[in-house]
Amino acid sequence: MGVAVSGWPLAKAVSQQNQLGVVSGTLMPVVLARRLQDGDSDGHLRRALSHFPVPGVAERVLRAYFVPGGKRAHRPYKFVEMPTLAASSALTELTVVANFVEVFLAKEGHSGVVGINLLEKIQLPTLASLYGAMLAGVDYVLMGAGIPRAIPGVLDQLSRGEATALSIDVEGPPGTTSSASTTFDPQAFFQAAAPALRRPHFIAIVSSATLAITLARKSTGQVNGFVVEGELAGGHNAPPRGPLQLSAAGEPIYGPRDVPDIGKIRELGLPFWLAGAHATPATLAAARQLGAAGVQVGTAFAFCDESGITADFKARTLALSQAGLAGVHTDPLASPTGFPFKVLQLADTIADPGVYADRSRVCDLGYLRQACVKADGTLDYRCAGEPVANFIRKGGTSEATVGRKCLCNGLLATVGLGQTHGKYAEPAIVTVGNDVAHLARYLAPDKTAYTAADVVRLILSIAPTPVSAAQDSLSHLILTSSTS
Repeated sequence: MGVAVSGWPLAKAVSQQNQLGVVSGTLMPVVLARRLQDGDSDGHLRRALSHFPVPGVAERVLRAYFVPGGKRAHRPYKFVEMPTLAASSALTELTVVANFVEVFLAKEGHSGVVGINLLEKIQLPTLASLYGAMLAGVDYVLMGAGIPRAIPGVLDQLSRGEATALSIDVEGPPGTTSSASTTFDPQAFFQAAAPALRRPHFIAIVSSATLAITLARKSTGQVNGFVVEGELAGGHNAPPRGPLQLSAAGEPIYGPRDVPDIGKIRELGLPFWLAGAHATPATLAAARQLGAAGVQVGTAFAFCDESGITADFKARTLALSQAGLAGVHTDPLASPTGFPFKVLQLADTIADPGVYADRSRVCDLGYLRQACVKADGTLDYRCAGEPVANFIRKGGTSEATVGRKCLCNGLLATVGLGQTHGKYAEPAIVTVGNDVAHLARYLAPDKTAYTAADVVRLILSIAPTPVSAAQDSLSHLILTSSTS
């Protein structure tokens, strides 16, 4: 769904409807730092920080980023250190605190359950992100955009207060192999004995039965279920199997081989949810008939009152949807990750070729950078969306940079946290699923907006079918989709 679109207000609203509200864990250090610089006018962030179990850490974050009354509108946000294998203690603290704050606020004041969604492709901040969410009592961890085999074991170790490590993918020159890892030690973070924490359920996001089987059998710990995501879902899509073929519109062509074998996934005996254009009573009922515990919903929630998308983008998109003009393009090149990425066709955003052509390439956030080994053997980080000369100097090719966009800056602009460079403001990129064409179904007569509760009520307007024993163990019918 994007960075901070499913923030704590949306996750909380869904959770209060007895469903699983999920916050995005992507770029959380930058999100918190920028929200604090905007002044935290309602005091929610500072209230959450007051509950952080290591007060000195929370105080350092406040001193570094909080601006009483908020920064001036056209002043740039303060730079936040980019993630690396050798992250500073300040960045580690900010990462832990940011994820704690988001989950704490999503869980505050009710008894519902809350999850956090992270991308396997963004590995460097993963351990600190997970620990911060667990300190706040997160109930579920969802993870896709890769093969997160190591995460279940990491959750086991962090819950016991033990040090843990995570292997990092490192690209090297052809014919070479390299490896590296990040570490996190709860006792070092607390500078004392670390508390035992409840281990959250782990839900893997998959696009095939083969991947689900691999994760169920070969992960380092228990996998508790799956989100099975099809190519109609927003954000990053799994690439088609086999050689990439494009339609006349320049979109990846998916075929029968790309349809997940639900029967094989069902045979694993674990709960699963279907994702990608499943936000109606009929699609929920069909999912349940296939044995699913429920459905994951993203696009419908992305444009409700509680989502983080700016009011202007919400209003324009809803108007386009009502007029039958809302379009989404599955761009095979936009994401530096190499995964196809769905982009809402909206003027004044990155979807407009002229808008992005006017942008100077800059990589100043670095969350989609890939660790790499240069020709001289030194470790570096590169992103296909950075300046082309820099990318080539680090061992990349010019061909790999064609069409790539800066998703980090674009997604932050979508939620009103975009950076400014003098008079230039970073353009937004809005990611949605194909269901954007049908947003009008959630609008009551004579209304121009709707709430998360409206979405839940519509989807659940037909009584659900009885659940099996496997489904009942994790029985939430609707999961909020939460990241790109």
